[in-house]
Amino acid sequence: MEVILDKKDAGDWIYRGEGAANLVLGYSGSIPAFIGKVMRLQKAPVNGSKYMNSPTALTVHERLLWKDTEDIVATSNKEIACQLFVKHIMSPLLGSTYVDSGMRVPASKEFLESVEKNIISQRPASRVDAAKVDTQCDSVLLMSDHSLFPHGTHEVEPCISVEIKPKCGFLPSSKIIDEGNAIKRSITRFQMHQTLKLHQGEVSEYSEYNPLDMFSGSKDRIHKAIRDLFSTPQNNFRVFLNGSQIFGGLGGGADSTNFVTRGKFEDALKCVIQGGDGLRTMSFLQLVAETVHNSGVLDRLLEVQKLDNLDIDGAIHAYYDIVSEPCMVCRAFGKEKMSQRYLSLHSIALDESLKIVKDFLIAATAKDCSLMISFRPSKDGNTGSPYNNLYLESSNQFFDYKVNFIDLDLKQLKKMEEYYELDKKIVTYYNRMVETEERQKKNTSTMALKTAN
Repeated sequence: MEVILDKKDAGDWIYRGEGAANLVLGYSGSIPAFIGKVMRLQKAPVNGSKYMNSPTALTVHERLLWKDTEDIVATSNKEIACQLFVKHIMSPLLGSTYVDSGMRVPASKEFLESVEKNIISQRPASRVDAAKVDTQCDSVLLMSDHSLFPHGTHEVEPCISVEIKPKCGFLPSSKIIDEGNAIKRSITRFQMHQTLKLHQGEVSEYSEYNPLDMFSGSKDRIHKAIRDLFSTPQNNFRVFLNGSQIFGGLGGGADSTNFVTRGKFEDALKCVIQGGDGLRTMSFLQLVAETVHNSGVLDRLLEVQKLDNLDIDGAIHAYYDIVSEPCMVCRAFGKEKMSQRYLSLHSIALDESLKIVKDFLIAATAKDCSLMISFRPSKDGNTGSPYNNLYLESSNQFFDYKVNFIDLDLKQLKKMEEYYELDKKIVTYYNRMVETEERQKKNTSTMALKTAN
């Protein structure tokens, strides 16, 4: 695309949301090449915060890790490496039908600075404090707006889309997991992390969502998972109508869904879902659940997530061998508690260590990505449509739908230590909470027994 985004173009791009590393903007202008597109901008830390650190190229050890993919290793630009990671690694694994690696478009510093000023008031305060638009970049990533069907906003039929972060869909069974972390084999990471987030004030209410329901393959359990996400969306469930968000948090998550929010959402569905008041939301959640079930896309995602077959408890040892540093985990355990399992991990060939860590990081991307499902009403299951079609019995309607994976970010190798420390923190806090609850139950039982006597 022969175009350079400049200051005059900044006003056409509107804030859509953000994650830890990127901002997402939607296009509201009239240039045909940009209609139906979204832009991803890299973020840079504020005041030297270690919230992010985006080097301009892969590190020596990262080049070693991705040596089998020449395009990724050959580039001297981290942003381009991330795009190539999606194209060459994630797309073949998840299916090219469901993955859009996008294209890079040159952008001036003035464009990025203007965008930063335009959107700052719409961003969550916690995100503003941590990071800003990286104005040192010389290009941005342009992708199809998967909250719309092609041809942008010029659609006869309305389009409604849901963005879901399904999270990790399995319980680890690795024998490498330390005895003190055995709880990981029976409680999902998402549920344990909820407890810590609630304690730290990152969320205001515990979510009942269980990723195992979403990945179960059972229509009833998937429906329960969707209802639970709707009840407590946080940053895991958002809905868009014709490309504009109508439900869920922008960048910092959303509180539980109250009566007023439910009412507004029910009204917004009038142009898409047929049915009386109070029934449209139920029909929409059922539509999403049936599509997740019928499409089978989560089966693909789960396969990629399961590339992590040793858990961070095992992968961290391979990491230290790759970077040729003393294993801090083994050092913390000491010689007496050192397991033979850990020693065996440190005696494997370098190529095996590289595979363990590479698979772990690919799986980490799959555990953290989002699923975007878009719907539009169709007449009598139009067989001429290039899209999949589904009949929703509760509203007596046919819908075209399309599914895409988004936010398939390349994870930095140096994050391995952070992953290990966060995992330890999550498990430690959850174990402590369980011990406290058991102690309280025991005290209550003792007091009840004394009262009875």
